[in-house]
Amino acid sequence: MKAMRALAGVAGLALMGVGASLLLDVRDLTGVLLWLGGAVVLHDGLIAPLVLLAGLVLVRGGVHGGVRGPVRGALTVAGALTVVALPVLLRPGPRANSSVLPLDYWGNWLVAMVAVAAVTAPVVAARRFTRSGSHTDPASDTTTGPAPKGADPT
Repeated sequence: MKAMRALAGVAGLALMGVGASLLLDVRDLTGVLLWLGGAVVLHDGLIAPLVLLAGLVLVRGGVHGGVRGPVRGALTVAGALTVVALPVLLRPGPRANSSVLPLDYWGNWLVAMVAVAAVTAPVVAARRFTRSGSHTDPASDTTTGPAPKGADPT
């Protein structure tokens, strides 16, 4: 586990270095920094509370078996993808230059959301399956009745 964390840390640092080097070529650094700051505020002010609320609702709604983590993770990824895609998703109508934003961003965003769900669903199913067979709650075990009076409990 330590090796995986170290590898993830090294990969994260490498990607941060790539991002920082790309910032050197940006003409409007203030705009980029403002957008990044807005993303942090949007995440901390909207996405994170909604994900935590969804986790709370799942627990109160009786959904257990280790699925809360994957569902929260999927909601976080979906929220982050949505925040990143918002500028192009909300861009109004046709543009004078068709080469600007030429892709089907709504369709691609939907594909990304389906991909998040497609990855999450088997994880949730596997966790529910492995948890349901891995332990039995003695209080809900109906295969044996209560011990007869005077019987040795050991």
